[in-house]
Amino acid sequence: MDALTVVTGGAGFIGSHLVGLLVDRGERVRVVERPGVDSSHLPASVEVVGADIRDREAVAKAMMGARQVYHLAANPNLWVRNRGEFDAVNHRGTVNVLDAAREAGAERILHTSTESILTCARSSGPIDEDVKIEMSDAVGPYCRSKLRAENEAMARARDGWPIVVANPTMPVGPGDRGMSPPTRLIRDFCLGKLPARMDCTLNLIDVRDVAQGLILTMERGRPGRRYLLGGENLTLVGLLGILSEQTGVPVPTWRVPYPLGLLVAALSELWADHVSGTTPKATLTGVRLTRRTMHFDASRTLNELGLTPRRVRESLVDAVVWLRATGQVPSTPRIPHAKRRPSVHSS
Repeated sequence: MDALTVVTGGAGFIGSHLVGLLVDRGERVRVVERPGVDSSHLPASVEVVGADIRDREAVAKAMMGARQVYHLAANPNLWVRNRGEFDAVNHRGTVNVLDAAREAGAERILHTSTESILTCARSSGPIDEDVKIEMSDAVGPYCRSKLRAENEAMARARDGWPIVVANPTMPVGPGDRGMSPPTRLIRDFCLGKLPARMDCTLNLIDVRDVAQGLILTMERGRPGRRYLLGGENLTLVGLLGILSEQTGVPVPTWRVPYPLGLLVAALSELWADHVSGTTPKATLTGVRLTRRTMHFDASRTLNELGLTPRRVRESLVDAVVWLRATGQVPSTPRIPHAKRRPSVHSS
């Protein structure tokens, strides 16, 4: 029987692109997703197992027979009504997956972390893979939960476990059915629902290149090392400018001062916590991250893995094309559909 590759969170934004690439490579794939999650967009050959990663026994069953495990399952949002969910899913859920994968005899395990835990209050220059992070550096409950998860993975790798860690920056592109924060930003801008902006820097990478990068990290990465899957550094104004060129929607001219941004976020979260129960327009974690250096240098990882990400402009075009095709923003004929695949060279 063909070797089995297990992908937790395989129906998500990054996960679905990863699963598609794995199937194209001829791999036998099992996706582990929360019960009830829509997986109809995945290839027909994929086995889908419903298991909450907070359930250790269910995770153990889902890992049976795995040779390789890609762990992507997480709550990627910056707000949830029950803040304890971040630690339960992102931290303790990761422990369940890593331990179950090891017990199942997996030969390689990849933990998917995030760039948002690599920022420091004291940092001023480009951030690379070797940055040293303390728990006190983490901004908000989401970032703390992801840092704890990465620390668990690194500790096991130091003990000899075959675990590699990848930290994608902000993924953009088509197919974000769960509406991650970057895609919500793009959608809201296209709908004219972004009346103001805050000054900040972002590092963006195409979601399809992240998927390719995860495969390369699994194949070529060394246990115990962090691999930074980053693309282009852009200011928020630069990002919105690209979208404006493609959509005709003007870039907001009003800049929100940081103290006002914090106040709006606090009030938005208060309303979401006690009244609406829906994702707030602004989050405290998101606003606080605007004060951090989010300028990344992923050159070491890209050279070591042999990955050349596509231009972010192309990714943004494809994201808007997808949002229009799915009826989430008004359709116009102005945006061409870019088709270039990521190029991979030998390292």
